[in-house]
Amino acid sequence: MTPVEAGLFVPPQSAACFYVGPVMHARMKPVLHRFSYRVFSMLIDLAKLNEAKSLSPFFSINRFNLLSLFERDHGPKTGVSLHAYAQDLFQSAGVDLTGGKIMLLCYPRILGYVFNPLSVYFGYGANGALKGVLYEVRNTFGQMHTYVEPVEAGMLTRAGLRQERAKRFYVSPFNALDMTYFFRVKPPRQDIAVRILVKDDEGPVLAASFYGNMQPLTTQNLLWLCLTLPLLTLKIIVGIHIEAFWLWVKGMRLVPRPPPPPKISLPGDQ
Repeated sequence: MTPVEAGLFVPPQSAACFYVGPVMHARMKPVLHRFSYRVFSMLIDLAKLNEAKSLSPFFSINRFNLLSLFERDHGPKTGVSLHAYAQDLFQSAGVDLTGGKIMLLCYPRILGYVFNPLSVYFGYGANGALKGVLYEVRNTFGQMHTYVEPVEAGMLTRAGLRQERAKRFYVSPFNALDMTYFFRVKPPRQDIAVRILVKDDEGPVLAASFYGNMQPLTTQNLLWLCLTLPLLTLKIIVGIHIEAFWLWVKGMRLVPRPPPPPKISLPGDQ
């Protein structure tokens, strides 16, 4: 990690905040299809959960509220703290976060309901440098898979983070596994961007992105977002099925779902 890379993309210092902006999906082949809608995500410091829940009486950790984060919605669901779980995953890939922190970007529960197609963990070293990323992917069949990605020399520039990984996990029922993910991430500061391009041997198949601007987690912002984007995560899961229907109408056909792989992909796994 060069001095320039170490000083890039220092994350927010608050225990939790919101990012608000559009999600976009675009399919390039074998049919064209595109949709976009506005969402809000939460970025939360996994070592500061108690501090985060004090930011608003309408936000709770591991308890029902208007807005909440349940640790069992992520990770191994074994009762291990989410911070310890993520730290162990990073450690298994040789990423030492001693003295640093881990921040999770995800959708929160709204009135007890959530669905997270993608949750992203950002792991920082003691000097504030981004040292690793976990991409936690879910499908609508109740399965989850996590790609563990160290930030190696040259991956992080002023333009953002560039990583890639062979796809191992069945997500869209219209996509086979013999594809590659290209991650392009602008780590969290005043704004954030997460872009994923999916390619097969013949070129791009699908692109997905989220761009968000930061808002502090305050009661005023929380209530306004819940008012203007009500039942957000219910909208996401319903939208996934509606868009799948339109793809089927356009001629796409289902790819059989293979047995799930191991839940964790470390660097070098095929």
